[in-house]
Amino acid sequence: MPEHELTTAGADLDLPLLRDAAREAGLIAMRYFGNNPQVWMKGGTSPVSEADHAADAYLRQTLLAARPDYGWLSEETADDPARLSARRTFVVDPIDGTRGFLEGQRAWCVSVAVVENGRTLAGVLECPAMDETYSALPGQGAFRNGKRIAVRKPGDKPEISGLKQLIDLMPAGWQKRLQRAPYSPSLAYRLAMIANGTLDGTFVKPNAHDWDIAAADLILREAGGQLLDPHGHAPLYAGEVTRHGALAAGSGELLAVLVDVIAGLDG
Repeated sequence: MPEHELTTAGADLDLPLLRDAAREAGLIAMRYFGNNPQVWMKGGTSPVSEADHAADAYLRQTLLAARPDYGWLSEETADDPARLSARRTFVVDPIDGTRGFLEGQRAWCVSVAVVENGRTLAGVLECPAMDETYSALPGQGAFRNGKRIAVRKPGDKPEISGLKQLIDLMPAGWQKRLQRAPYSPSLAYRLAMIANGTLDGTFVKPNAHDWDIAAADLILREAGGQLLDPHGHAPLYAGEVTRHGALAAGSGELLAVLVDVIAGLDG
Protein backbone atom coordinates (compact mmCIF):
# COMPACT_ATOMS: atom_id res chain seq x y z
CA MET A 1 0.00 0.00 0.00
CA PRO A 2 1.38 3.47 -0.83
CA GLU A 3 2.48 5.49 2.18
CA HIS A 4 -0.39 7.12 4.10
CA GLU A 5 -3.07 5.62 1.81
CA LEU A 6 -6.28 4.95 3.72
CA THR A 7 -8.53 1.93 3.23
CA THR A 8 -11.95 2.67 4.67
CA ALA A 9 -13.34 -0.88 4.60
CA GLY A 10 -14.97 -1.60 7.95
CA ALA A 11 -15.07 2.04 9.04
CA ASP A 12 -18.87 1.94 9.03
CA LEU A 13 -18.62 -0.79 11.67
CA ASP A 14 -15.91 0.91 13.70
CA LEU A 15 -17.83 4.16 14.06
CA PRO A 16 -20.82 2.78 16.01
CA LEU A 17 -18.39 0.81 18.17
CA LEU A 18 -16.54 4.04 19.01
CA ARG A 19 -19.75 5.94 19.55
CA ASP A 20 -21.21 3.39 21.98
CA ALA A 21 -17.97 2.98 23.91
CA ALA A 22 -17.40 6.74 24.15
CA ARG A 23 -20.94 7.28 25.37
CA GLU A 24 -20.50 4.79 28.20
CA ALA A 25 -17.06 6.20 29.06
CA GLY A 26 -18.66 9.63 29.24
CA LEU A 27 -21.24 8.34 31.70
CA ILE A 28 -18.44 6.85 33.82
CA ALA A 29 -16.61 10.18 33.83
CA MET A 30 -19.80 12.06 34.71
CA ARG A 31 -20.06 10.06 37.96
CA TYR A 32 -16.89 11.87 39.08
CA PHE A 33 -17.64 15.27 37.53
CA GLY A 34 -18.12 17.83 40.31
CA ASN A 35 -17.52 15.17 42.97
CA ASN A 36 -13.89 15.89 43.90
CA PRO A 37 -12.22 12.82 42.38
CA GLN A 38 -8.78 11.79 43.55
CA VAL A 39 -6.07 13.56 41.53
CA TRP A 40 -2.41 12.82 40.84
CA MET A 41 0.19 14.84 38.94
CA LYS A 42 1.99 13.40 35.91
CA GLY A 43 5.47 14.79 35.43
CA GLY A 44 4.75 17.27 38.20
CA THR A 45 2.62 19.51 36.00
CA SER A 46 -0.24 17.58 34.36
CA PRO A 47 -3.21 16.39 36.45
CA VAL A 48 -4.82 12.99 36.03
CA SER A 49 -7.79 11.80 38.06
CA GLU A 50 -9.49 8.58 38.99
CA ALA A 51 -12.12 9.54 36.43
CA ASP A 52 -9.49 9.44 33.65
CA HIS A 53 -8.32 6.02 34.82
CA ALA A 54 -11.83 4.59 35.11
CA ALA A 55 -12.87 5.78 31.64
CA ASP A 56 -9.59 4.56 30.16
CA ALA A 57 -9.95 1.10 31.67
CA TYR A 58 -13.48 0.76 30.31
CA LEU A 59 -12.50 1.92 26.82
CA ARG A 60 -9.49 -0.36 26.63
CA GLN A 61 -11.40 -3.43 27.77
CA THR A 62 -14.40 -2.75 25.53
CA LEU A 63 -12.66 -1.68 22.35
CA LEU A 64 -9.92 -4.31 22.37
CA ALA A 65 -12.45 -7.03 23.16
CA ALA A 66 -14.29 -6.02 19.99
CA ARG A 67 -11.13 -5.54 17.87
CA PRO A 68 -8.32 -7.63 19.42
CA ASP A 69 -6.10 -7.18 16.36
CA TYR A 70 -6.06 -3.36 16.70
CA GLY A 71 -3.27 -1.50 18.42
CA TRP A 72 -3.84 0.70 21.48
CA LEU A 73 -2.52 4.22 22.14
CA SER A 74 -3.97 6.15 25.07
CA GLU A 75 -2.87 9.04 27.22
CA GLU A 76 -3.49 7.01 30.36
CA THR A 77 -1.97 3.66 29.30
CA ALA A 78 1.75 2.91 29.13
CA ASP A 79 2.69 2.79 25.46
CA ASP A 80 3.45 -0.64 24.03
CA PRO A 81 5.57 -0.59 20.84
CA ALA A 82 3.75 -3.74 19.74
CA ARG A 83 0.99 -1.46 18.50
CA LEU A 84 3.26 -0.41 15.62
CA SER A 85 2.74 -3.79 13.97
CA ALA A 86 -1.06 -3.44 13.95
CA ARG A 87 -2.78 -2.31 10.76
CA ARG A 88 -5.24 -0.18 12.72
CA THR A 89 -4.89 1.46 16.13
CA PHE A 90 -7.30 2.92 18.66
CA VAL A 91 -6.10 6.38 19.69
CA VAL A 92 -7.82 7.46 22.91
CA ASP A 93 -7.97 10.29 25.40
CA PRO A 94 -10.43 9.20 28.11
CA ILE A 95 -10.88 12.83 29.21
CA ASP A 96 -9.50 15.58 26.99
CA GLY A 97 -9.48 18.72 29.10
CA THR A 98 -8.82 17.17 32.50
CA ARG A 99 -7.93 20.54 34.05
CA GLY A 100 -11.28 21.99 33.02
CA PHE A 101 -13.05 18.80 34.13
CA LEU A 102 -11.52 19.14 37.60
CA GLU A 103 -12.47 22.83 37.75
CA GLY A 104 -16.10 22.06 36.91
CA GLN A 105 -15.96 23.41 33.35
CA ARG A 106 -18.29 21.55 30.99
CA ALA A 107 -16.20 21.65 27.77
CA TRP A 108 -14.33 18.34 28.06
CA CYS A 109 -14.54 15.28 25.84
CA VAL A 110 -13.95 11.58 25.59
CA SER A 111 -11.89 11.36 22.39
CA VAL A 112 -11.69 8.06 20.48
CA ALA A 113 -10.36 7.36 17.01
CA VAL A 114 -9.30 4.53 14.76
CA VAL A 115 -6.11 5.27 12.84
CA GLU A 116 -4.72 3.42 9.84
CA ASN A 117 -1.42 4.23 8.13
CA GLY A 118 -1.17 7.56 9.95
CA ARG A 119 -4.65 8.80 9.07
CA THR A 120 -7.85 8.84 11.11
CA LEU A 121 -10.38 6.35 9.80
CA ALA A 122 -13.19 7.04 12.30
CA GLY A 123 -13.49 9.62 15.05
CA VAL A 124 -15.85 10.39 17.94
CA LEU A 125 -15.89 13.11 20.58
CA GLU A 126 -18.32 12.46 23.40
CA CYS A 127 -18.91 15.62 25.45
CA PRO A 128 -21.48 14.55 28.05
CA ALA A 129 -21.49 17.70 30.19
CA MET A 130 -22.29 19.65 26.99
CA ASP A 131 -24.81 17.02 25.81
CA GLU A 132 -22.92 16.82 22.50
CA THR A 133 -21.59 13.93 20.43
CA TYR A 134 -19.40 14.57 17.38
CA SER A 135 -18.53 11.94 14.80
CA ALA A 136 -17.04 11.58 11.33
CA LEU A 137 -15.93 9.13 8.69
CA PRO A 138 -13.71 10.06 5.72
CA GLY A 139 -15.75 11.47 2.86
CA GLN A 140 -19.07 11.24 4.71
CA GLY A 141 -19.26 14.55 6.55
CA ALA A 142 -19.09 15.53 10.20
CA PHE A 143 -22.00 15.40 12.61
CA ARG A 144 -23.04 16.77 16.01
CA ASN A 145 -25.88 14.87 17.67
CA GLY A 146 -26.71 13.33 14.30
CA LYS A 147 -26.92 16.62 12.38
CA ARG A 148 -24.35 17.59 9.77
CA ILE A 149 -22.05 20.46 10.74
CA ALA A 150 -19.76 22.78 8.77
CA VAL A 151 -17.19 25.46 9.42
CA ARG A 152 -18.43 29.04 9.47
CA LYS A 153 -18.25 31.13 6.31
CA PRO A 154 -15.60 33.88 6.45
CA GLY A 155 -16.75 37.02 8.24
CA ASP A 156 -15.40 40.49 8.91
CA LYS A 157 -14.48 39.68 12.52
CA PRO A 158 -13.13 36.14 12.74
CA GLU A 159 -13.07 34.66 16.22
CA ILE A 160 -9.84 32.94 17.22
CA SER A 161 -8.47 31.08 20.21
CA GLY A 162 -4.95 30.17 21.28
CA LEU A 163 -1.80 31.54 22.84
CA LYS A 164 -1.77 35.35 23.01
CA GLN A 165 1.91 35.32 21.99
CA LEU A 166 1.02 33.64 18.70
CA ILE A 167 -2.05 35.76 18.03
CA ASP A 168 0.11 38.83 18.55
CA LEU A 169 2.35 37.65 15.69
CA MET A 170 -0.47 37.89 13.14
CA PRO A 171 -0.34 40.74 10.57
CA ALA A 172 -1.59 44.11 11.80
CA GLY A 173 -4.52 44.09 9.42
CA TRP A 174 -5.76 40.86 10.92
CA GLN A 175 -5.11 42.08 14.45
CA LYS A 176 -7.68 44.85 13.94
CA ARG A 177 -10.31 42.40 12.71
CA LEU A 178 -9.88 39.56 15.16
CA GLN A 179 -12.08 38.70 18.09
CA ARG A 180 -10.33 36.66 20.75
CA ALA A 181 -12.37 33.79 22.12
CA PRO A 182 -12.13 32.51 25.69
CA TYR A 183 -9.60 29.71 26.09
CA SER A 184 -10.92 26.15 26.42
CA PRO A 185 -8.64 23.64 28.16
CA SER A 186 -9.90 20.87 25.86
CA LEU A 187 -8.03 21.06 22.56
CA ALA A 188 -10.37 18.50 21.03
CA TYR A 189 -13.37 20.64 21.92
CA ARG A 190 -11.75 23.76 20.44
CA LEU A 191 -11.35 21.91 17.14
CA ALA A 192 -14.97 20.79 17.40
CA MET A 193 -16.01 24.42 17.87
CA ILE A 194 -14.36 25.29 14.56
CA ALA A 195 -16.08 22.32 12.94
CA ASN A 196 -19.50 23.38 14.23
CA GLY A 197 -19.07 27.02 13.21
CA THR A 198 -18.83 28.66 16.65
CA LEU A 199 -15.09 29.44 16.32
CA ASP A 200 -13.06 30.35 13.25
CA GLY A 201 -9.54 29.26 14.13
CA THR A 202 -7.05 28.31 16.79
CA PHE A 203 -3.35 27.93 17.33
CA VAL A 204 -2.20 24.65 18.86
CA LYS A 205 0.91 25.10 20.96
CA PRO A 206 3.74 22.55 20.61
CA ASN A 207 3.53 19.20 22.39
CA ALA A 208 -0.04 18.22 21.54
CA HIS A 209 -0.25 14.43 21.37
CA ASP A 210 -2.03 12.09 19.00
CA TRP A 211 -4.76 11.37 21.53
CA ASP A 212 -5.58 15.09 21.83
CA ILE A 213 -6.30 15.58 18.15
CA ALA A 214 -6.71 12.36 16.12
CA ALA A 215 -10.51 12.21 16.41
CA ALA A 216 -11.10 15.97 16.25
CA ASP A 217 -8.85 16.30 13.18
CA LEU A 218 -11.15 14.10 11.09
CA ILE A 219 -14.27 15.84 12.41
CA LEU A 220 -12.81 19.23 11.50
CA ARG A 221 -11.70 18.08 8.06
CA GLU A 222 -15.09 16.58 7.25
CA ALA A 223 -16.70 19.87 8.32
CA GLY A 224 -14.61 21.78 5.77
CA GLY A 225 -11.63 22.84 7.90
CA GLN A 226 -8.09 21.62 8.38
CA LEU A 227 -5.45 21.08 11.04
CA LEU A 228 -1.99 21.81 9.60
CA ASP A 229 1.66 21.94 10.60
CA PRO A 230 4.06 24.80 9.67
CA HIS A 231 4.62 23.20 6.25
CA GLY A 232 0.91 23.05 5.47
CA HIS A 233 0.75 19.30 6.02
CA ALA A 234 -1.81 17.39 8.04
CA PRO A 235 -0.43 15.53 11.08
CA LEU A 236 0.10 11.77 11.02
CA TYR A 237 -0.93 9.59 13.94
CA ALA A 238 -0.06 6.37 15.77
CA GLY A 239 3.55 6.25 14.60
CA GLU A 240 6.65 5.96 16.75
CA VAL A 241 6.48 9.68 17.63
CA THR A 242 3.15 10.72 19.11
CA ARG A 243 3.96 14.34 19.93
CA HIS A 244 3.53 17.28 17.54
CA GLY A 245 4.99 20.74 17.09
CA ALA A 246 2.94 23.91 16.67
CA LEU A 247 -0.22 23.46 14.60
CA ALA A 248 -2.94 25.72 13.22
CA ALA A 249 -6.62 24.95 12.69
CA GLY A 250 -9.29 26.75 10.69
CA SER A 251 -10.28 27.23 7.08
CA GLY A 252 -9.75 29.50 4.10
CA GLU A 253 -7.66 32.64 4.20
CA LEU A 254 -7.54 32.74 8.00
CA LEU A 255 -5.97 29.28 8.14
CA ALA A 256 -3.32 30.33 5.62
CA VAL A 257 -2.37 33.27 7.87
CA LEU A 258 -2.25 31.04 10.96
CA VAL A 259 0.04 28.59 9.18
CA ASP A 260 2.32 31.45 8.12
CA VAL A 261 2.63 32.50 11.76
CA ILE A 262 3.68 29.05 13.02
CA ALA A 263 5.99 28.64 10.00
CA GLY A 264 7.75 31.80 11.15
CA LEU A 265 8.49 30.19 14.50
CA ASP A 266 10.94 27.85 12.80
CA GLY A 267 12.94 30.73 11.32
